[in-house]
Amino acid sequence: MSVTGASVRNVYRVERRKLSSQLGIRLLALVCLLAPFVFGAILKIQSGSPTDTLYGVWVHSSGFALSLVVLAFAGSWGLPLVVGITAGDIFSAEDRYGTWKLVLTRSCTRRDVFLGKLLAAATFSIGLLGLTAVSSVVAGALLVGDASLVSLSGTLIAPGSSLGLVLVSWLLCVPPALAFASLGVLLSIATRNGILGVVGPGVAALAMQLLLLVGSGIWMHMLLVDSAFDGWHALFSGHPFYGAIVVGIIVSIVWTLACVGLAWLMLRKRDFAGTPVARRQGWVMPFRVALALTAVIAVLAIAGNWGPVGITAARLKASLVPTFNSLTLLQQRELGRSVAPGAKLDIVLPTCSRRGSAPTGPGDWVCTLNVVTPVQGSSQPPEPTPIAYDVSVNSDGCYKAQSPPAFIGQQLMRDAQGQNVVNPLYTIYGCFNTI
Repeated sequence: MSVTGASVRNVYRVERRKLSSQLGIRLLALVCLLAPFVFGAILKIQSGSPTDTLYGVWVHSSGFALSLVVLAFAGSWGLPLVVGITAGDIFSAEDRYGTWKLVLTRSCTRRDVFLGKLLAAATFSIGLLGLTAVSSVVAGALLVGDASLVSLSGTLIAPGSSLGLVLVSWLLCVPPALAFASLGVLLSIATRNGILGVVGPGVAALAMQLLLLVGSGIWMHMLLVDSAFDGWHALFSGHPFYGAIVVGIIVSIVWTLACVGLAWLMLRKRDFAGTPVARRQGWVMPFRVALALTAVIAVLAIAGNWGPVGITAARLKASLVPTFNSLTLLQQRELGRSVAPGAKLDIVLPTCSRRGSAPTGPGDWVCTLNVVTPVQGSSQPPEPTPIAYDVSVNSDGCYKAQSPPAFIGQQLMRDAQGQNVVNPLYTIYGCFNTI
């Protein structure tokens, strides 16, 4: 029998109603709606900030930074769990209640049911992502404000441009979210176990986060769908680079097609005819799936050093030096001092070296910037002042640099109006292209 649009729509409509009526889905939607407001309110009543997260130091200065911090958390942990809940039990529920025969005798082909359920899971996954995105932007605007955002190159991004970039950043998370949803569908069909289908995408996201810490090659890291959640970082650089974004989208599409294709092959070959038998109890199939996934993770870990090295001293210096220069000029302007357009610091012989045995790759680095500061009224040549930064570099080329406050000052400083503002040099965020 051929697939008919009407039957697919009927299945989609039924599955959509079933998902919307579930208490777990309703509670999940409430969490997606309120979590950014709760997070912003907690930050509002305390002076600390999540500096370890990209843009974390700016959450008290711009509402757009708050949305990006929520996005960073959602991409790492939240969205895989959310789509696992929406898609991980949509097929295995029929096994649990023994309703496959009833479903397949309602003038719908097996393919109609598969497509209808798939579309329902995708709709709720995208809908919950969109709800979180809108909620985080509104929470940031109401609780913090719509001040200009500091780019990852140390320049200011106007509020209108910041809003557009933030919305595009959330939109770029749709492909990897659908990839994790398709993984939940595959596990749901392969194991006929709703628990594994629901928690599987979250466990896979955790494994990918750990794999991103392994090795210095870029090939394995690029194949992990979890890295696609970080593609938005490239948009906030002074010179945006789009290679990581394109690769992340392609990888997410390949993951989605592979998982959906395998899920359909398994469902198509299943025998729902004949005398119904009691489903075999136990965890044999889930154990086999878990064993296969463990083998895949082990192979990926071995492949961590394959391919060209993305994190090198030259690339880190080429990003950190101009970013430090731009942030220094921003600091001086906030202090009310006159800065000529296009002014540059005199930085000589900057050095970057990685801690540990390997000279390249993600991890902890030390970078020293020798800033030459002329002394007025002195006939002696100016001596460079060394400024050492401890730099933590991720596999995608994004880093956080911090220095003791002896030269750069404390995290907060007073601007020209006497208000406490973030010291731009206390924590430096930046990103560079690793491809």
